[in-house]
Amino acid sequence: MKNKDTISRRFLVRNSILGIIGGTLPSNIFAASNIYEIQESPIPSVNKYRYPSIEESIVNEVVGLSHFNLEKVKTLVQARPELAKATWDWGFGDWETALGAASHTGRRDIIEFLLSYGARPDIYTFSALGNYTLVKSMIKAMPGIQKNLGPHGISLLQHAKNGYEFEKNKSSKDLVDYLESLGDADGIKYLLTTDEENKKYLGDYKYGPNDYEGFSIKLNMKKNISLGKIGKNGGTLNKIAANEFIYNGTSSVKIQFAIVDEQVKSLIISEPGLTITANKI
Repeated sequence: MKNKDTISRRFLVRNSILGIIGGTLPSNIFAASNIYEIQESPIPSVNKYRYPSIEESIVNEVVGLSHFNLEKVKTLVQARPELAKATWDWGFGDWETALGAASHTGRRDIIEFLLSYGARPDIYTFSALGNYTLVKSMIKAMPGIQKNLGPHGISLLQHAKNGYEFEKNKSSKDLVDYLESLGDADGIKYLLTTDEENKKYLGDYKYGPNDYEGFSIKLNMKKNISLGKIGKNGGTLNKIAANEFIYNGTSSVKIQFAIVDEQVKSLIISEPGLTITANKI
């Protein structure tokens, strides 16, 4: 026999929902509420702590695909238009929207599709689209904005160049020329690393006993070193001093490699309020 004080989850879900709805709809709608049955759809355990937020894996997918795959982006966004405004943190606060991904890769086709579903454009979007008149007016209205960086620390000028490569038109060329003439729209110039230097950093680093408690330093497609979760690729490390880097343009995070007898022994990640030391394995 069940304890009379025990209330089933089904009862709570049903009556909580009805209570919320009941506060906004006329009471006569519920006069015969006993004829209705609210179908319970159990929330998968993987989602229960985020629900009703959209599952992280879907957000990650749509932002990732917005760099290069129009057809798959269409499939996701047409089913759920809210994803046109999706935003993802690639690590240490390297925030990127789906539209931001399409913008820095110069993908006008993906940009236009996302805009048609409610994505919110910014100066990087207009720069990728080659809107010379609008970008110039925005810079005149807010002098210095051309120095701000987009996702992954990519400059406004690079957005314009990538947009021009996708669709070579006069407006895009005029915008590239204008931004170059400003002299400060091409982002931060980092120190270069040699192939030999990069090689010594490569490998896995652990800061705890669990499988996921670690990082991997790998070479990315541009032959720059990158930092990701252990076993995975990640963001570019930009050199700012000897054995010292920042991650994808996130200036508040410093990554240092500890060297003993010319061998890398560990990496130290310092961010506001947190320092992690991971030993090379």
